[in-house]
Amino acid sequence: MGLVPNRLLPDPEHHPTAPLATVVQAVFDRYAAGISSDTHCLACGDERRLLTAYLGSYPHEATSLSVPLQMLNEGAEVTSRSHLPLHVTVGALLVRGGAEVLLVDHLAYGILLQPGGHLEPTDASLIDAATRELAEETGVDLTDVASTSHLPVYVEYGKVPARPDKGEPEHFHLDFGYCFATACAQVGSIQESEVAGAAWYPLGEAERLVGHRIARSLRTSA
Repeated sequence: MGLVPNRLLPDPEHHPTAPLATVVQAVFDRYAAGISSDTHCLACGDERRLLTAYLGSYPHEATSLSVPLQMLNEGAEVTSRSHLPLHVTVGALLVRGGAEVLLVDHLAYGILLQPGGHLEPTDASLIDAATRELAEETGVDLTDVASTSHLPVYVEYGKVPARPDKGEPEHFHLDFGYCFATACAQVGSIQESEVAGAAWYPLGEAERLVGHRIARSLRTSA
């Protein structure tokens, strides 16, 4: 989960620009050949492959993602929640009928966000983790839901506050967001330990509340 409508707070002090172009190009050259439309293997460095592929589509975001890119290139294991100061999280943007998106009222942060959270050892891939979080937090029937992209529609890096109840100091999340579509899904039993509620919001209102990633989900779901 994130903490503000932009989900994660960018930290300018952690966004060095030099030698950014060299770093991005080196990583892209090394791993581009291994990227395919079926990148569903956490054991094979799923997050590194997907971040590289994402930057191929959104190269203007390379500066804001330079620190996690370097960490992944150095072999950092970031899929476990216990890995600090950075670990991976996932988000799910579920669009219904091309007109509204499902948001949750996050208990810990007290704001509206897309469903999402940390990885579990049983997750086979990042998109599987996003699908699981979507079902757990909102109770939607996954038989009514379809993924609209195997690659993330957004990747965000930023600082999240300490969670004393979880034994976590202030740290950073690298959040991979996936888009899903449905014609008729309904909110079911919510995960009351994580969210206070879940509801559908008109796309324009959701973009105002959550940020630019809503527009990404629209383009992908169209």
